[in-house]
Amino acid sequence: MAEQGIHEEDVLGKAYDGRLMRRLLRYVRPYRPLVAGALVLLFTEGALQLVGPLLTRRIIDVAVPARDVALVQRSVLLLAGALIAQFACSYGETILTALLGQRVMHDLRGELFAHLQRLPIPFFDRNPVGRLITRVTTDVESLNELFTAGVVSGLGDLFTLVAISVAMVWVDWRLALFGFATIPLVYLVSHVFRIKVRDTYRDIRTRIARINAFLQERITGMRVVQLFGRENDEARRFDRLNRDHLDANLRSITVYALYFPAIELLTTVALAILIVAGANRVGVGSLTVGTVAAFLQLLRRFFQPLQDLSEKYNILQQAMAASERIFTLLDTPAAIGAGAQGVAPGHAHAAIAARRGVEVRFEDVWFAYQEPQWVLKGVSFHVAPGETLAIVGHTGAGKTTIVSLLLRFYEPQRGRISVDGVDIREMPLDRLRELVGYVQQDIFLFAGDVATNIRLNAPISDEQVVAAATRVGADRIVARLPGGYSYELGERGASVSVGERQLLSFARAIAADPALLLLDEATSAVDSEVEAEIQRALAELMRGRTTIAIAHRLSTIVGSDRILVLHLGEVREQGSHAELLARRGLYERLYRLQAGAA
Repeated sequence: MAEQGIHEEDVLGKAYDGRLMRRLLRYVRPYRPLVAGALVLLFTEGALQLVGPLLTRRIIDVAVPARDVALVQRSVLLLAGALIAQFACSYGETILTALLGQRVMHDLRGELFAHLQRLPIPFFDRNPVGRLITRVTTDVESLNELFTAGVVSGLGDLFTLVAISVAMVWVDWRLALFGFATIPLVYLVSHVFRIKVRDTYRDIRTRIARINAFLQERITGMRVVQLFGRENDEARRFDRLNRDHLDANLRSITVYALYFPAIELLTTVALAILIVAGANRVGVGSLTVGTVAAFLQLLRRFFQPLQDLSEKYNILQQAMAASERIFTLLDTPAAIGAGAQGVAPGHAHAAIAARRGVEVRFEDVWFAYQEPQWVLKGVSFHVAPGETLAIVGHTGAGKTTIVSLLLRFYEPQRGRISVDGVDIREMPLDRLRELVGYVQQDIFLFAGDVATNIRLNAPISDEQVVAAATRVGADRIVARLPGGYSYELGERGASVSVGERQLLSFARAIAADPALLLLDEATSAVDSEVEAEIQRALAELMRGRTTIAIAHRLSTIVGSDRILVLHLGEVREQGSHAELLARRGLYERLYRLQAGAA
């Protein structure tokens, strides 16, 4: 489907990329003791696999002809000890590689999430949430498989192959050549298997990304789905996506179902060749029965790691593709100034006070989400310390964009924005945003208790949280909630009404006593009684504090010190409410239109 294009997985790159592997190994270095321990156990287990065949040869060729029961008993006890040791090595190796994989996943997921929080807002405009979730979950899980069942185990398989090959050549090199006769066919079958699995793997990843994106969007918009009776249609669409994912997995299962019997068949052929060749030599007395029996066991052990290596090649390929996508995300530049901590002494912005009104200036600011479709065109204005500026205009005039630029969610293509004379591009983001209390139109509350949602990262006490709620009238809402400030809100604050969420977000905005208030339709979702209460609180909150208020309802901003009228991204008028009405321009028409509609 067309809308799924943005969720497609990238084409798989090389099966092995040294550059990517070196980056991955950086996450392993802190856990080198785990790797060393796992390798020692794997090599020991590989060496122990030689004990059984060699003891079999000794029993058949020496103990049985000599009727040496004691030798048989010692050999059996030695074999039992070797099997117990193999079990212990396998158990220990599984534990160590699992610990390694889980710790690497923990570190990588933490780094990914931290990096996602530093990325600029335009990045999230371009990338669907489902894809990003896939990066942090499924792709990281692929790397877990690389470390738990891939690289370390693969080295163990290689060692086992070498050890068994050396043992076979040492026991009888001519018989070893017969045993290796089917290896070219094994390589050919494994090569075809890797190609087919590569294609099915890409299909599976593409379809799971589609499912993740579909689920995220539909669950988030469940109210709209139910409101418009879309349940059956959305169920059918999900069924198609689910069916595609099922078909891709079934194709993968088919490939595996063909590969393993093919390898088993070739193993059987190799054993048959070995038996025929060994029987002829046993018949002429140039080879012992014990040697043939030992070879049969060695050969079967030889083909098992060969088969495992083909699977590990697939794991390696998946991990390379996943790591390429993960590192592409990690290499995405963070927002300029993101993560900067503190203010260096002597910097110009160090003098900005955090607890008084600040001056804000826009100087010939031009901005477009996609050039050349300009949203703001040469916008210039200033807000004096402690002044209240209201911004009004038709939908799409650029009002909210001004706030987004001031918060540096986006960067203007031209012009300059300053706070107290300091270009905001020269200020660390954390410092800039510490100055701001922001109430947005689309209110977002986190799942958690009320106090945490009001406090967020502000280092304030419980008493200050209560005081902030009281100043905006949110205390009466909290008083009705079971548990008060300890009440656990649902996801996105779903357990309270829209108006109540807005009051809580207002308390959050002023909890840290910001120098600059940004109000984007701050009273749009409350009733008249609550609105009047907020307006009374605002009168005190704005005193001595710079405020920029965006409003569609002009009745809420008539008392502002100055009103800025935007039209098609340009400043058309500015002045007080009375001055703009007297001018009988755009503002007067907007005001009369709303007054008439009321």
